[in-house]
Amino acid sequence: MDAAQRAIGESRASLDPDYPRFHIAPPVGRLNDPNGLVVIDGVYHVFYQFGPFFPRDKAIYWGHASSADLVTWRSHAPAIAPADWYDRNGVYSGGAVVHDGRVWLHYTGNVKDAEGRREAYQCAVTTTDFEHFTKLEANPLISGPPEGYTAHLRDPYVVPDGEGFAMYLGAQRADNTGCVLAYHSDDLVEWRLVGELTFPDERYASYGYMWECPNLLRLPDADTGEEYDVLIVCPQGVGPRGDEFRNIFPCGYLVGHLDGTRFTPIGEFAELDSGFEFYAPQVFTVAPGEPEQPPLLVGWLGNGSEDGQPSLAEHGWVHALSVPRDLTLRGGRLHQLPRRIAGEPTLLEIAGSELAGEARELPELAGVRSFILDLSVDQRDAWSLRLGKRDGAHVTLAFERGALTVDRSTTRYPHGGVRRLAVPDLDRLDVTVVHDRSVTEVFLAAGHTAFSLRSYLDPDGFSVAVAGDAAVANAAAAVLE
Repeated sequence: MDAAQRAIGESRASLDPDYPRFHIAPPVGRLNDPNGLVVIDGVYHVFYQFGPFFPRDKAIYWGHASSADLVTWRSHAPAIAPADWYDRNGVYSGGAVVHDGRVWLHYTGNVKDAEGRREAYQCAVTTTDFEHFTKLEANPLISGPPEGYTAHLRDPYVVPDGEGFAMYLGAQRADNTGCVLAYHSDDLVEWRLVGELTFPDERYASYGYMWECPNLLRLPDADTGEEYDVLIVCPQGVGPRGDEFRNIFPCGYLVGHLDGTRFTPIGEFAELDSGFEFYAPQVFTVAPGEPEQPPLLVGWLGNGSEDGQPSLAEHGWVHALSVPRDLTLRGGRLHQLPRRIAGEPTLLEIAGSELAGEARELPELAGVRSFILDLSVDQRDAWSLRLGKRDGAHVTLAFERGALTVDRSTTRYPHGGVRRLAVPDLDRLDVTVVHDRSVTEVFLAAGHTAFSLRSYLDPDGFSVAVAGDAAVANAAAAVLE
């Protein structure tokens, strides 16, 4: 812990003009999966995979940030260090649950033996004040995989289940295919294997080689009122499938009904975010007594092995988390929209304007690098939205009826340039753009489609422009500088 705190104290991240204003990023080193998301006493706590010495040393801790408004994030000392025999090679991902006046954080302890063979141990810490985190004396709670499964067993996600608790673990079978294992506990300490999540047919019997980061939640369909179970999971080794699943590792969900360990989907596995960078999402646990709210999701805006980014080379940090997203279910599909984390947006001058092919800059956003922009556009033919300098580093969102092409080939980001995807073909398309210095997230058609990317634009001369054959019916923006 002392070494990690020294690394944080020596960080150059705060000097970086690309460091996000309202997205969580590491105080130093590398960030990946969000972990242990919980809201309690009106405060949102986010833990995350944290490598404070990266790239020199790849030791993985749990980092910790908190916020009362989801805009201003306070960075805390690391919560869990890889300091015990059962987690000495990394404190890997897991979730949070509130019970008996304590917050329980279950995680996977990663160990490699002298021959480099992996061992996986499911462990827990508890806290009552988010300053002191106590590893359970009973750790590890689950030692190694059950028979028929490999040591790729990780990412415990714990939820209340009847009189006790269910744990869902990402797993790999001995034949190198992926699945989710379910465990049950009465006290969050003693766990028994219930079995593998199964499906009514063979579609998912050999779907990828390892399933990571499972989440399971229950949602009513806003169109029908019927309640469904939603399984969010990251099946490594799947894709690409047309425009979908084109990242190094895919992430998606199934909607259906869970009966014991049998999950009956009502449709196909669908991609959660179509962008260049999105993985390992997790939904917040809401403590008892907190006001009701829609399920709130945060994902990692990164890809495995794509760490060579300007922020790491120049200021010693890399990767960020997404903006918190409200989830709703409509017509069997998850919709995502950013939680409204600012006051009323300001109406923009371009509202009510005909573009008629002309490029129109938005003067209200000139030089502004952290904002949420809402547009309602009457589409006739092709139109586009540009973020950044026209003659410098910029991202272009090019719209046609039923399609979006995202081009970041002129940015300072070295991984991946252009991606095209199908989007709803609507006369009037609602577009929300969340932009935060080096992070961009796009939401279309009331959250039907989400697209995330790291953008790395020029700090100077930033501008936003709309062009093409369309009319801007409504336009507003909230500045979060």
